[in-house]
Amino acid sequence: MRARKLHTYFRAAVGTTRHPPLLFVHGGFVSASCWGEHFLPYFSRRGFDCHAVDLSGHGLSEGRERLDAFGLDDFTDDVAQVAASLERPPVLIGHSMGAAIVERFLERRPAPAAVLLSPVPVMGTLASTMKLALTEPAFFTEVTRASRGQYTEKTLKVVRDVYYSPDMEPLALLALQRHFQPESTQAVTDLSLLGWRLPRRRATLPTLVVGGECDTVFPPDLLHFTAARWKAKVVVVPRAGHTIMLDVHWKAAAERIAHWLELQEWGS
Repeated sequence: MRARKLHTYFRAAVGTTRHPPLLFVHGGFVSASCWGEHFLPYFSRRGFDCHAVDLSGHGLSEGRERLDAFGLDDFTDDVAQVAASLERPPVLIGHSMGAAIVERFLERRPAPAAVLLSPVPVMGTLASTMKLALTEPAFFTEVTRASRGQYTEKTLKVVRDVYYSPDMEPLALLALQRHFQPESTQAVTDLSLLGWRLPRRRATLPTLVVGGECDTVFPPDLLHFTAARWKAKVVVVPRAGHTIMLDVHWKAAAERIAHWLELQEWGS
């Protein structure tokens, strides 16, 4: 496989560290810049070298003109390419679609630990999509507008209601729009069909599953299915929404993740 030209963000650990590096994998309709808003500076201050990859066709990585051709296997190759370039195997932290990519990566290679934020349910996205169609019929039109940077008052309200905490002011989303973009149709299809995918080998590693109490996309009662697959601990962040790294309650999530990471025994 030809190595793709992938853009990554890097924040060095503050002070000396014996922790493994962190590799952040973004979700759908967003680029890796979303991690730079809060998580990269926060975890670097906690003593972690932090890397975040723009998946192919996203952000500043190559392939924007053929975004729809990339599927989850391609994105998993991206993560493997970046992980292999680091001096130490990284802890993988994936959000939503990124969590599904992390899970797929772990079928191929080991990792010191993994954190799955607002993960796509084990049965895929079909049920969630149908529920959104019934409860938020304007969502699909408005999220398409939002991914193109075309915000109206209605767009802001719908996006807040679906993706964020009810404590988030809709106008605050305007400052975050630079992180969002269209998503690959192939990847969206792959996510809808996860439940039909044959089980693969699963690594044994420390795993944390984190979700928001107010996640409308993948409600917190679904977290336990993902956790059971990985024998993972579950953390539900009060009042947080789906887009947890940009949510007004991001720090509560980051603190719980950092505390869990610092309890692990990494060795030398």
